[in-house]
Amino acid sequence: MPEHRSGKPRYHHGDLRNALVRAAVDLARDGGPEAVVLRAAARRVGVSATAAYRHFSGQSDLLAAVKDHAQQCLVAAMEESREGIRGEGVEAAREGVKALGRGYVRFALREPGLFRSAFCGTVDPLGADAAGPPHGGQHHPQVRSFQMLTESLDALAEAGALPATRRQGAELSAWAMVHGVAVLIMGRHLGELTQEQTTQVVERAFDDLVAGLAAP
Repeated sequence: MPEHRSGKPRYHHGDLRNALVRAAVDLARDGGPEAVVLRAAARRVGVSATAAYRHFSGQSDLLAAVKDHAQQCLVAAMEESREGIRGEGVEAAREGVKALGRGYVRFALREPGLFRSAFCGTVDPLGADAAGPPHGGQHHPQVRSFQMLTESLDALAEAGALPATRRQGAELSAWAMVHGVAVLIMGRHLGELTQEQTTQVVERAFDDLVAGLAAP
């Protein structure tokens, strides 16, 4: 699974780039994007900075690789959360939206360093398709997490629970709600919540989200 912590990175000859990424991911887990430093990753792997620079042009290049990995982990968490949703119709569509939101928030709380890394710098899912590979295309993780929310709203519209007049642009409203809840709880902006309180906040927010989307 993408969330698996690699422990001390193991460097195999010819696999230095991947070893550096694994080391950088662990740095991000512990300290967020600010902790992703190429020299620090090289030290973890046990190679010189010069060797590391043969694979990455600098810190921003390494951080981009960590960001991609973190987005993949987010996608995996959302997909796992949605696995139990079965059936069709309005209720299944509503639960699909809420399940994706739960997975999103759950990942943020479980992996705050990676979550912050996933959204460091610019995240532009609406414009990413035009960027070309490797940062474009519908299967790029930066697009995929957003696309999953978009698809869940399409299902909501097809089930009749999201008026066609309100469908356009609704994905941005949904993303703002989901991401906002995750950031508020993760950053303790709502105080030190118990697990029960966290669940109540999340469920209320996403109940309100699907109810608001359904409003005429």
